Amino acid sequence: MRDEETGSWWQQVSGEAILGPLKGKRLKSVFHDELTFATWKREKPQGRVLKPDEGVAGSGQYAKANWEERMANVPVATSQVLDQSLKPRTLVVGITVNGAAKAYPFDAVLKQSPIMDDLGGTPIFVVVGDDKRSVRAFERTVDGRKLEFFLKPGSSQLVLADAETGSEWDFTGKAISGPLSGQQLKKVAVLNDYWFDWKAYNPKTIVYDLGGR
Repeated sequence: MRDEETGSWWQQVSGEAILGPLKGKRLKSVFHDELTFATWKREKPQGRVLKPDEGVAGSGQYAKANWEERMANVPVATSQVLDQSLKPRTLVVGITVNGAAKAYPFDAVLKQSPIMDDLGGTPIFVVVGDDKRSVRAFERTVDGRKLEFFLKPGSSQLVLADAETGSEWDFTGKAISGPLSGQQLKKVAVLNDYWFDWKAYNPKTIVYDLGGR
């Protein structure tokens, strides 16, 4: 990215200025969710949608709808030797906690959701929404007690239950019934990214192994 005020160039993922008068400065990250519109709208029915700039839209500067398909065949570029642990454009759910980074291949998350794990000394879990596309992660400790979560079968929308109290939780991380009703799990930031890109920004990352940790 390039800012208009100084002409400095910024890394998209890290928010660090890499060239120009502001080189070395870093933008403060803002917590975000990466959700399908249907999931977001269900949770935020009064939410507003950013309208495309008609002037830009008419110029063809917005990416076309088949951007992902076209990019799949484009060679990747990185200053480092490609890590062959995964194919370069494997979609991963990247998570960093207390300086420890881990990549969860999206296919593995789909197969094993919810995934119980510990990262950076913090018990967490990763779960995919009922749309099979939206992904969130949460700390799984409530009042100092570590919880284990599983999917409740037969629900029209995703419902989780914890093994310790039997409380039920929704996709926002809020307990909707049971002894812990009203409790809110702390969200953990996730980044849906290509493997080669996540590895470039997190060289010490480890990869989640399906069926293990």
